[in-house]
Amino acid sequence: MRPDILNPLFASVSKLEGIGPKLEKALTKLFRGSESAETARIADMLFHVPHSIIDRTKQPKIAEAEDGVIVTIKVHIDNHQAPPRGNKRVPYRVNVHDSSGDMQLVFFRAHGSYLEKQMPVGSERYVSGRVERFNGKASMVHPDHILDDEAFATMPLIEPVYPMVSGIAQKTLQKSIRTAVKQLPVLPEWIDSELLKREKWPNFSDAVKRIHRPRDLTDLDPRSNHRRRLAYDEFLTGQLALALMRDRMRKSGGTARQFSGDLQSRILGEFKWPLTQSQENAIKEINADIAKPERMLRLLQGDVGAGKTIVALCAMASSIESGSQAAIMAPTEILARQHLATIGPICETVGIKVEILTAREKGKVREAILERIQSGETQIIIGTHALFQGAVAFKDLGVAVIDEQHRFGVHQRLALGDKGPRSDVLVMTATPIPRTLVMTWYGDMDVSQLPDKPAGRQEINTTLLSLDKLDVLVGRVQAAVSQGQKVYWVCPLVEESDEVDATSADQRFKALQHALGDGVGLVHGRMSAEEKDSAMEAFRTGKTRVLVATTVIEVGVDVPDATIIVIEHAERFGLAQMHQLRGRVGRSDKASNCILLYKHPLGEIAKARLNTMRETNDGFVIAEKDLELRGEGEVLGTRQSGAPGFSLADPEFHKDILEIARDGAKLIIAQNPNLEGEQGEALRILLYLFGQDQAIRLLRAG
Repeated sequence: MRPDILNPLFASVSKLEGIGPKLEKALTKLFRGSESAETARIADMLFHVPHSIIDRTKQPKIAEAEDGVIVTIKVHIDNHQAPPRGNKRVPYRVNVHDSSGDMQLVFFRAHGSYLEKQMPVGSERYVSGRVERFNGKASMVHPDHILDDEAFATMPLIEPVYPMVSGIAQKTLQKSIRTAVKQLPVLPEWIDSELLKREKWPNFSDAVKRIHRPRDLTDLDPRSNHRRRLAYDEFLTGQLALALMRDRMRKSGGTARQFSGDLQSRILGEFKWPLTQSQENAIKEINADIAKPERMLRLLQGDVGAGKTIVALCAMASSIESGSQAAIMAPTEILARQHLATIGPICETVGIKVEILTAREKGKVREAILERIQSGETQIIIGTHALFQGAVAFKDLGVAVIDEQHRFGVHQRLALGDKGPRSDVLVMTATPIPRTLVMTWYGDMDVSQLPDKPAGRQEINTTLLSLDKLDVLVGRVQAAVSQGQKVYWVCPLVEESDEVDATSADQRFKALQHALGDGVGLVHGRMSAEEKDSAMEAFRTGKTRVLVATTVIEVGVDVPDATIIVIEHAERFGLAQMHQLRGRVGRSDKASNCILLYKHPLGEIAKARLNTMRETNDGFVIAEKDLELRGEGEVLGTRQSGAPGFSLADPEFHKDILEIARDGAKLIIAQNPNLEGEQGEALRILLYLFGQDQAIRLLRAG
């Protein structure tokens, strides 16, 4: 049960005065990303940090007011100048002056009678807004405030400015957040008193009030004491939830698996590449984990083409040799089938029984596969996340490999508990993630990294080319194909769109077919699984030599003899996505090329992304640049996936606090694993406040 003290903050925003259904929808879109999401709550308002302030302490004379700057000026009302009757395009003007000069207040579609009451001729008023000059004449369009002396005396001179969406006025949002802040109770302190004293941090309520009632711009500085305190609270919540999950999974008990390593050695004997040092290290670390009685929770982080799959196969071999089963969960059916194509031949040679289970397997075929999984006859099962749902029952799941974990969400790690309550877990990601975000998102896991490329792989040469030179590029592709090379051509859209000015995969497929003949294939997300497989198989076998595709080929597609990839309208792609796509080539010892085809003019961020791609093939460098350009929420896909994007913390400024929070969470779990006593109750309030109810459920279940 949520603590009663938090109930006011978990009420819908519609409970606040002045928020009706329309504004409630707009606020839900602002805080949740969609009007159809769970209704925004009052707590969401507290965590909506202003990005700047309006400083109304600037009160110059009219002649001294800087052009384009928001100021507050005391003026004398001279006269009202109404537009001609029936002509709404002409604005309503009010002529005013002070001792330094004249100014016009300009109102479009105004109610004259209302303005006459608000600004009687001969009176004095404070007007606040942006001053602009036309032909030397000062004007202020739609002042934010028009106040007499009495009202001005009560007006806050510093106003926070918040991120917005359409449907909400800044003034309305400010007023709503001021009301929400008044609902904030004084909460019990969850931070250790020594840490509070050392860092000179205020209590939670005072810190929140300070960011919403700033006294000057320094109050919004991420380095200020109250911002650092709130960053710690948000980091501590995430780290505590992960530490609780890790503790619960560890305590649920693993199995100390017995294996000689013989099966692993036979697999490596069939593998055509020598292992890199980092692959050997990762296999040793995983073997040590599997041999322990605690459950393994390990992240295998490797760049595109770093050789994660063979490491995962070695982990599964240890489980199989100990008499248990293993499973690989992939985010898409294409990737699941790619895993089957990659490991299937090796497994067949060494005598491991592998099967795939996706939505395509139906009826009696599916039933037979399910029976073989349940009996233990099938030793490695490959599939999508449906493997851990519904009717699938394992005889004894020893190792679960989860590929591209960030597409699933943390809560799905827990779903493994039902299917393999003692299974070891290996998570693989081909998205190099900056260290800060590894700690945030995978804080419950040990990490193995594969920073080096396997032997024989060459660097991919990346070039930028303007769409103006498309004909030249098509000629180069034609020459490459005639020499036996294979080419990917990636487009941002499936079909033509009125809203987006970019060539679709359909259009490019037809144009290239016209130029190059029948050796051009097409694959995109709207095709059926069979159609996609057929297109991929034709490309793999060489029946087609050019494959026009959308980002459906971004992850896991492996055609070693493809040596060229064209990314059309590259300015529309994110850095991480372009790097993933580029990783579809350079998978053999042949020289490979990536051509980034862009359209003029390029914005600053698009230019920075394309230049980064040209300058480096290092996924970890690219990940850091991506974080810098986009922020942590976009890098991890958290805006869509529910991963932990931050409201109060900023990884760029608060890296040191994340370290403190991680250590703090470990200490709490070591000393008070069930969150008991006064501090435990306060920490439970913290977890509820930041929406980590799941961690509380773990406590109750444990």
